[in-house]
Order: sequence, then structure tokens, then C-alpha cells
Amino acid sequence: MAKPKLTLFIDTVSPFAYLAFYITTTSPIFKDCDVTYIPIFLGGVMKACGNTAPINIKNKDKWINIERLRWARLFNIPIAETPPEGFPPLTLGVQRALCALTLTNPERLIETTAALYKELWVERKVIHKPDALLSILQRVLGEAEGKATMEKSTSDEAKKLLTANTEKALQQGCFGLPWFIATNAEGKEESYWGFDHLGQVIDHLELERPKRGSATEGGWRTML
Repeated sequence: MAKPKLTLFIDTVSPFAYLAFYITTTSPIFKDCDVTYIPIFLGGVMKACGNTAPINIKNKDKWINIERLRWARLFNIPIAETPPEGFPPLTLGVQRALCALTLTNPERLIETTAALYKELWVERKVIHKPDALLSILQRVLGEAEGKATMEKSTSDEAKKLLTANTEKALQQGCFGLPWFIATNAEGKEESYWGFDHLGQVIDHLELERPKRGSATEGGWRTML
């Protein structure tokens, strides 16, 4: 029987995509699942769907910060109490860099994405300015590869991949992040939106439910 598969579309600008990325990369629940991370440009998705960012909606702008902190505490996910200064940053260059890494060294995508998420959502530091992005890439990948990845991020190939990834997400129904495509061992595919639907994701994938007493038990208990 085939292993269950999960695709998670990500943009570093989204705190809820960060929460989903953190759990899927650290929780033992996903150890028997093939997880693929695809960098997209959330701004492109929002524009294509005619969506309004939560921070531009009266009352929801305040609620959304409360909600991200609530889920982070329930799942013991490190995150800053206040959003990064100047939020939301334009992450087009960051996402192109992740696409460049997908092309040249995909094995380093997860650790690089994790470093970028930590820098933005835990340390509240700038990641979208070229000097800051280059510094992070070199810290994770080494000086030479970090520089090469930064240079590759401005190539037509990296730009086209980000556009293609974003279009793929749209074609699969995406209108916001996190967006999951879950395929269970029988080959049945379902899509899910939002961190709060992660419980439905693991049930569809028929993954083992979290054990009692785990660090994330409080969060899973509210979902399952």
C-alpha cells in the first residue's frame, strides 16, 4: 500500500502557514507521510481570488493576531507576541529564493524555510530586504551556496517556477494559506484550508492520532 502524501503550499508572510509548516516538520504524527512543501506567492493568490487581507478587515485585523497566538500556545509553537514591524512585508524575493533552492538543492528547502520563518515570526526580524535575505541564506547554506541561491532567485527560471507554483495552487482550489492537498493510502485526494483543519487532514490521511501527554496534546484535543 502506498504511503499517504501531503502537499503544503507556503509563503513566509503567512503566520498560519508557519504554524502548519512547524507542525508538519516537527510532529512525529507525520513521520509515515510523504510531505512536500511548495513555495508560492500569497499576494498573487489573494489578487486572483479577489480576497482582502485579514489585516485590512475591520475587527478581523485584531482577531487574527489573537487567533495565531491561541493556536501557537496550544501546540507549543514558538512565535512572537506581536507581528513583525511593517507587517506584511513583500515576500516576492524571499519566495523566489526558495524556488531557486528548489531548483538547485531541494534537500535544503526545509531547513532554509524554517530559518526564514523563525527570523520573521519568532525573532521579528526583516527577511525581505536583499541584504537580510542574503545573510540568512549564507548562514544556513554557507557563503558560496547562499550567494549562488540569491543570484539564482533573480533568474527567469526561478521567477517562472514561483508563478507556476502559484498557478498550481490556484488550480487546486487555493484561496489562502495554509492550503493542504492530502492523498491517503487508497489514493483519495482532499483539499483543506487553514491551520484549524489540520485534524481533518490527519484523519483523512489515516495517520496515528497523537498520544496523550504529548507536548501538542492540547492543540490536537481542540481539533479531534
